[in-house]
Amino acid sequence: MSNTEPLVKFENVQKSYDGEILVVKDFNLNIAPGEFVTMLGPSGSGKTTCLMMLAGFEPTTNGKIYLKGKSINKVPPHKRGIGMVFQNYALFPHMTVAENLAFPLEVRKMGKTEREAKVKRALDMVQLGEFAHRRPIQLSGGQQQRVAVARSLVFDPTLVLMDEPLGALDKNLREQMQYEIKHLHEDLGLTVVYVTHDQTEALTMSNRIAVFEDGRVQQCASPEDLYEKPENAFVANFIGENNRLSGVVKSINGNQVSVKTDFGDTVIAAKINVDKVGDRTTLSLRPERIFVAPKANTTPNTYSAIVEELIYHGDHIRTRFSVCGQDDFIVKIPNSTNETSLNKGNTVEIGWMPEDCLALDE
Repeated sequence: MSNTEPLVKFENVQKSYDGEILVVKDFNLNIAPGEFVTMLGPSGSGKTTCLMMLAGFEPTTNGKIYLKGKSINKVPPHKRGIGMVFQNYALFPHMTVAENLAFPLEVRKMGKTEREAKVKRALDMVQLGEFAHRRPIQLSGGQQQRVAVARSLVFDPTLVLMDEPLGALDKNLREQMQYEIKHLHEDLGLTVVYVTHDQTEALTMSNRIAVFEDGRVQQCASPEDLYEKPENAFVANFIGENNRLSGVVKSINGNQVSVKTDFGDTVIAAKINVDKVGDRTTLSLRPERIFVAPKANTTPNTYSAIVEELIYHGDHIRTRFSVCGQDDFIVKIPNSTNETSLNKGNTVEIGWMPEDCLALDE
């Protein structure tokens, strides 16, 4: 395999369970060696089905899946050389930790000495060497998940697939495991395909994220590009928090558009996913890109807003305004600014730059 050839390639892949409704529609994706790609989307969007087809647990209805340049459509799961981590750990309760890790090596007819060396190395990777002789029931949830990760790595797989692996963990442990998996990926040069519906998890861990909706990838890009440059309203709304205004394009001037909102205000925005005057559009604006009491003439979009609610979040004040006909307009005000003295019922000016307000599809 050349350096430019993808490790994994989905080519026009479709999946139907009943022969009529496609749950995956013309899926195309290349994954480079050493990449961490997350399939992100709501329940039923097709992301897990794509992972199961790659693992070999589900057949494709149409299209091809390639691994190292060779079609694996007809290769059984145990011959694909792919490691797998599930949400429920899938550990054998009657086996010790070491025996759980040795099992995939025994299936591959590996000798005892080599098995023991690989099991020790894998347990050391996840810092569980001293737990080799314990059974899964004697471990915490986080330790069990580490064992599951170690078992997926023990036979030096070409590729590791992870299906909602942190879903059963509490928030703090979940965040800790996100960084541990990310560091394993970086340190070992692993290629990882990860499935989650948790956007924060995806943003934290991934090189690229494929955002799924209704069986299609809406956008596949780096975390930064998905957040800063969403290509449509679904991606903008699904990744991070957004304020949204609906309206009609009144004029187009290069990379900017003038939009009259449904409540009569005129907003200048960046032209992203609109084509012509008269198009309906959804304006997308991140809460942290809005200024409270901006200096005169510094923000082309400036409006009077009424403070409806203030919630203290430590590093910022989450403030809900009524503005431009919306009573749920959120602004995140850094706790280091002077605007934290706002009171409910105050009327203030808020504003934002055109480049931070994206004119997307309706």
